[in-house]
Amino acid sequence: MDPRYPIGPFVMGKEPLSAAERARWIDEIAAAPEKLRAAVAGLAPGELDTPYRPGGWTARQVAHHIPDSHVNAYVRFKLALTEAEPALRTYEESEWAKLPDTAATPVEVSVALLDALHRRWVTLLRALGEKNFLRTARHSSWGVVTVDFLLAQYAWHGRHHVAHITSLRERMGWNR
Repeated sequence: MDPRYPIGPFVMGKEPLSAAERARWIDEIAAAPEKLRAAVAGLAPGELDTPYRPGGWTARQVAHHIPDSHVNAYVRFKLALTEAEPALRTYEESEWAKLPDTAATPVEVSVALLDALHRRWVTLLRALGEKNFLRTARHSSWGVVTVDFLLAQYAWHGRHHVAHITSLRERMGWNR
């Protein structure tokens, strides 16, 4: 297994998504905060400061990255839903992970942020009609993407990073 991709790389598949596929991805987004909470539960500070792979982020950085990324994702969804093919701004993820708030903030704060954000995001997603999922936006790396694509991408993203922490726990024997 490649520790960079413990659940495999993101693969979109066909578009548009079916209603059942959308519901499954929305459920994944809804479940992400609790899965992150469980992944970091009981980890000591030294364990949180352990990289999930050589040269990779620490479990602490991963735990703070997920809400950082998903705050950006939520804005991307709102832009795609309210503007004609907006440009989706990128950000320097690796630099955000080095900022002082990552080291100084308890991971529980980021879990709470993710929980509140996902409650709001899931409310939005569950209220959308099919045409909304077909709206498009432009991303500098991904090109023109649909809201369906963004939905699948961020459902995978949450699972992907939680698996970085859970696979580290398994390898280190921290499943207590």
